[in-house]
Amino acid sequence: MDDLSTNPFDDDKLHEECGIFGIFGHRDAAALTALGLHALQHRGQEAAGIVSLENGRFFAEKHPGLVGDNFSKAAVIERLAGDRAIGHVRYSTAGGTLMRNIQPLFAEFAAGGFAVAHNGNLTNALSLQRELQLRGSIFQSTSDTEVILHLIATSRKDRVVPKVIEALQRVEGAYSLVCLTNKKMIGCRDPLGVRPLILGRLDDSWILASETCALDIIGATHVRDIEPGEMVVITADGLQSFRPFAPARSRFCIFEYVYFARPDSRVEGRMVYAARKKIGAELAREAPADADIVVPVPDSGVPAAIGFAEAAGLPFELGIIRNHYVGRTFIEPTDSIRHMGVRLKHNANREILAGKRVVLVDDSIVRGTTSSKIVQMVRDAGAAEVHFRIASPPTRDSCFYGVDTPEKSKLIASHMSEQEIADFIKVDSLAFLSIDGLYRAVGEARREGAAPQFCDACFTGEYPTQLTDREQTDRAGIKPVLAEVR
Repeated sequence: MDDLSTNPFDDDKLHEECGIFGIFGHRDAAALTALGLHALQHRGQEAAGIVSLENGRFFAEKHPGLVGDNFSKAAVIERLAGDRAIGHVRYSTAGGTLMRNIQPLFAEFAAGGFAVAHNGNLTNALSLQRELQLRGSIFQSTSDTEVILHLIATSRKDRVVPKVIEALQRVEGAYSLVCLTNKKMIGCRDPLGVRPLILGRLDDSWILASETCALDIIGATHVRDIEPGEMVVITADGLQSFRPFAPARSRFCIFEYVYFARPDSRVEGRMVYAARKKIGAELAREAPADADIVVPVPDSGVPAAIGFAEAAGLPFELGIIRNHYVGRTFIEPTDSIRHMGVRLKHNANREILAGKRVVLVDDSIVRGTTSSKIVQMVRDAGAAEVHFRIASPPTRDSCFYGVDTPEKSKLIASHMSEQEIADFIKVDSLAFLSIDGLYRAVGEARREGAAPQFCDACFTGEYPTQLTDREQTDRAGIKPVLAEVR
C-alpha cells in the first residue's frame, strides 16, 4: 500500500543520491561518523550505513531510514568498535531500498577486508559487470559500486593501493570514494571531479567527507578539497597524496551550487549560500518582474529569493511556511484526504500574499507537477498575480553521474517551451536563469566553443564522459541490469 508523502514539493526535485564520511584515528570514530552523516542527511534519506574497524575486525550497521532514527542509541554505536570508520547516506532510485544495496559495501579479499562508500555513478558499470560475470564474478547487489569491489578483487597487483588504482582506471563516470582497509583509509575523486570530497582534521584525526557541514557538526577544521583525480591514503603514519590519473580539466557539478549542497557548506572554494544569493541576483537582472513581494519556495529557494529581492529592490517575504516537524510518511491516503497532501508540509501565509503581485523563486522545475500545486496554493491565498522565477536553466537532460533524474521524456523542459510551461503551471509569467547567468553567478565566464568549466549536462546535454552503458542499451533496446545504480 502506498503512503501519502508529506514531502509533496521535494518529490519533484532532483535528488542527490548519497553522501560519504570517513574518519581515521579517533576513539569516538563511529559516533563522529554518525554525526557527520546526520549533517549530510540532505544528500540521501532512504538508508544509512557505517563500517568500523578494530584490531583487524570489521563491524557494520546498515539500516533503511534516517541517520537519527537508527544511529542515535548508544548500543548501536557501541557495536561499531574501533578508532576508524566510514559511512554513507543514500537516496535510492528505481526499485526501492534493498538491504543488500545499503552502503558501505564490504568484501573479504585475500589480503583482508575492504569497505567502500561511493558518491556518484559509473557510466560503464553494466559493461564491466557483464565482463566480470563471464570471468566468474557473482554479484550480490544491484549497485554499480559493487563493480569496483570486483575489479579490485580480480586485480593482479600485489598491494591494495595499486589494486584500487587499477580498478578505477577501468571505470567511467563520476565517483568520490571513501574506503577502509585493515590499515588504511583511502579517499579518491574521479579525474573530472564531478562529485565533491573534502579533507578535514580533528585533533590528530583525518576526515574525509562530501561537504564541510559534516566537519562543522563535530568541530573539525576544513583543510582543503580533495582535487580532481587525486587519491589520498591515510595510515597511522600520516597522509600521502597520489595522482594516478592523467590530468583533465575539472568538471565539477554546477547543480551542487543550485540545490544539492547544504547552504552552509563550502565546496570547491565557494560558499554555497553566497553563490545562491548571487544566482538570485543574476536572475533578477535577467528577468525582472513588476511585482510587490518576493517569496521563496522553501527551503531550497530561500537564498536565491533573498538575492533576487535585494537586486530587485523588492521586499522579501515568507509567503509559504514549511512545517519541519512532519515525518516522511504521515497518513495512509484516502480519496477524501489525498488532495490535502500539499498542505502537510507547506502552507500559504495568507496575510502576506492576499492582493499582492508575487514573485515566486524556486531552484528548478523538473516535472512541473508540484510547481502547478504551489502556484494554485498561492492563488488560493489571494495573490493578484504570480510570477515564477527559476534559479537555474531549464532541466532538459537526464543526469548519469549520481543524481536521481527522471527520464528525459518526463522532464517538462525537454518537450515544452518556456511559454508552454508557464501555461501548464498557470503563472502570469515564467523565466529561467540563463546558463551564462549561472556561470556568472559562480564567478566564471562560459566560453563559447570551449569545454565548460563545470558539468552542466542536465541543462545543456553536453556530457563530460562517455555514456557507454546508455549507448549500448539504447542500441540493443534492453533494460539495464543494474536497476539501482547510484
